[in-house]
Amino acid sequence: MESRKFVLLDIDYITEGDKAVIRMFGRLEGDEEGQSIIVLDKNFKPYIYVLPLDPEQCMADLNEFDIEMVGWVRINYLGEMKDFLKVTLHHPQDVPKLRDKIRNLGSVKDILEHDIPFYRRYLIDKNIFPMGQVLVNGKCVDSASISFSCDTDVCIFELEGKPKQVESGFPDLKTLSFDIEVRNPKGMPQAEEDPIIMMSLSSNQGLKKVLSTKSSDLEFVETLKTEAHIIQRFFEIVRSENPDILLGYNSDNFDMPYIRDRAAKLNVKPNLGVDGSGIKFMRRGYANSALVKGRIHVDLYLLMRRYLQLDRYTLERVYKELFDEAKEDVPGDEIYQYWDEGGEKLKKLFEYSLDDAVAVTKIAEKMLPLSMELTRIVGQPFFDIARMATGQMVEWYLIRKAHEIGDMVPNKPSSSQYSERRGKKAAGGYVKDPVKGLHENIVSFDFRSLYPSIIISKNVSPDTLVLECDDDDCYTAPEVGHKFLKKPIGFVPSIIGNILEERVRLKTAMKMAENPREKQVLDVQQQALKRLANSMYGVYGYSRFRWYRIECAEAVTAWGRDFIKKTMEKAENFGFKAIYADTDGFYATFVDQETESE
Repeated sequence: MESRKFVLLDIDYITEGDKAVIRMFGRLEGDEEGQSIIVLDKNFKPYIYVLPLDPEQCMADLNEFDIEMVGWVRINYLGEMKDFLKVTLHHPQDVPKLRDKIRNLGSVKDILEHDIPFYRRYLIDKNIFPMGQVLVNGKCVDSASISFSCDTDVCIFELEGKPKQVESGFPDLKTLSFDIEVRNPKGMPQAEEDPIIMMSLSSNQGLKKVLSTKSSDLEFVETLKTEAHIIQRFFEIVRSENPDILLGYNSDNFDMPYIRDRAAKLNVKPNLGVDGSGIKFMRRGYANSALVKGRIHVDLYLLMRRYLQLDRYTLERVYKELFDEAKEDVPGDEIYQYWDEGGEKLKKLFEYSLDDAVAVTKIAEKMLPLSMELTRIVGQPFFDIARMATGQMVEWYLIRKAHEIGDMVPNKPSSSQYSERRGKKAAGGYVKDPVKGLHENIVSFDFRSLYPSIIISKNVSPDTLVLECDDDDCYTAPEVGHKFLKKPIGFVPSIIGNILEERVRLKTAMKMAENPREKQVLDVQQQALKRLANSMYGVYGYSRFRWYRIECAEAVTAWGRDFIKKTMEKAENFGFKAIYADTDGFYATFVDQETESE
């Protein structure tokens, strides 16, 4: 048996025969550092949980289906221990085929954890995290024995036993940015008729190149015969550079679909993936996302909309915001004119094209670490994290934590439940309109992590919410009257408490760190935890959230309003007069009462 240690970049599954095979894509560490690896696990099975109405009849009914096995388990579900049947199935595709049939059985009350994708289930159950190092035991296999094709220098490794997470620092990943220019004299580029005239590339390893059919004395320009040769050469460079992360800007929506369509039109095989596959498109939210197997494709445009508050999100505007300097710019509707005119205009177009790719590389170096750390915390693939809303990250983080402590994960709401929830909304934080005029001697009062602190201190959680209890045993929210048991600590408060404790530890370590790189890494880690903690209170009232309880959302904001009002009253006793308040803090002027009385 051999061992390999690798940075886990991505995961999926394929079908061999009638079995599902997990594939973990990564980059080897140690003696073979930098080489790509695909680890195969053929022994993981999908499963769901069934909550029975009639246990004996339910067991008999389930055995009528073509399933792998069924057995009893006792699991905590929203604060109450319940007996479930764990139903193991042959293949992930059996879950959507059978779940409604099982749910509709007269002996079944409900089914749970039926909507967790197979590859995500694997990461959670095996307790491994993308962007971290994983140790595997097993054996290398010959590429001839696998059902997919890939480059000869890729290590194909068949897992024996369980993968093991290894404590590791921040991985130094290889990135490659790309951008395309299109000759579009009729307006918006149309892949059916408008050719790609340039493809620019930039890596964090120093590569700077523009591929084109026109020549130039600029050293970074590589001239090729036809558009087909440009696209083919682009694919060759991606494979030879072997980046861990492929970076674009609006590439989900424009560059990747355009490259795919032009490659198809020109009969160029788009074998970009580590497994030799092409560009695939996955539904993520309301949009299609371009997936390249074994390389994490990140569209920075999506991340910039999440992290920056700007009037517009063009590459030029984002670059100016982050680096306070202008980058080369050519208006999109004039690109074809620069191309056709040649000379100095063409030279500027080459420089502009390269500058686009270089700008993406620079933005990524500054902005990717936070998303990478969120990936390491939430424990889902970077490809998915880069396209998730923060509320979704919170949910997947809680799903993993629920599994760690042996809790059952609640279902997403049905369409009728969702419609009912959408009509309800918790009152927001307290707001005091600003007192008009010019003020001096202004002081600021601010609650640190107000809502997360309320959730922890008042034990606000769906599993601690009760209708009645003695005052000594519960906390009662002002205004709304919702009651929460003081003990035991609720699921969500315990998770947020751990996050905040870890953040304090990281901030302390950051202050003590003398190495600039170590300080930077610790800062990114504490920022990621802050982002998660500050998002948790809001999801109680989010209609699609698994742990949704409007009473929890109402209680949190009610306590928040109560705390800020009482603090303002106490501040007045010490000579501070509030002039503006909003949710978790207020501004006040200091009035020296002795001076005023004189």
